[in-house]
Amino acid sequence: MFRFKQFTIHQDLCSMKVGTDGVLLGAWAGTGLSPRRILDIGTGTGLIAIMMAQRFPAAEVVGVDIDSVEEARRNGDESPWGDRLEFGQCPVQEFHAEESFDLIVSNPPFFVDSLLPPDEGRSRVRHTLTLSFEDLCRAACRLLNPGGRFAVVLPLTESEQFLRSAVGSFVLCRRTVVRTTPRRPPKRVLLELERFTPDLKVRPPDESLLSIGTGRHEEYTGEYRALTGDFYLKF
Repeated sequence: MFRFKQFTIHQDLCSMKVGTDGVLLGAWAGTGLSPRRILDIGTGTGLIAIMMAQRFPAAEVVGVDIDSVEEARRNGDESPWGDRLEFGQCPVQEFHAEESFDLIVSNPPFFVDSLLPPDEGRSRVRHTLTLSFEDLCRAACRLLNPGGRFAVVLPLTESEQFLRSAVGSFVLCRRTVVRTTPRRPPKRVLLELERFTPDLKVRPPDESLLSIGTGRHEEYTGEYRALTGDFYLKF
């Protein structure tokens, strides 16, 4: 299990364990917004959905996954926000909700062209075998309110392909490039897109750069501490 300041994530059953990518997205997505309904696509352990519930006290949060959500339900029920969390097992291509969402988040499959790892469960989660970028963008566009936001975390190399898949449905409004230390090249990028409408006023996206560590052993930057400080025990 992985302990955060206000909740614990059990992860014995889930193929994908708690990682920096999910924590980054959960702490970053929707900054400055006040969403009423949030959807987490590919929820896994429920980590990002639970982080959303902590950050947005007025929001109802739904998590869906093609794989079992038993562990996500347990983690949600044991968190302080279980009454605002709901999880369902369903491919997002087939998922329908009575009400649309103001914010959708996803730590989606990636490594599109890489060799598949030997573990089948991990392979299905980490590669676009069951959910292509095109399918993900179509589902998010269908499920979002007009003007709603869609946030993802991706490897930098896959982000351009993802943005091509989003053309016509979304407009990029925020982009944060992430590197492990100032001397390392960027490896990840956080993207937040707004659902396109004919009356949308397109502006240049807010661009930023985030370094996780300073380069010294176990020393983190002030920016990373500020972003994740409400969650990690070490901060």
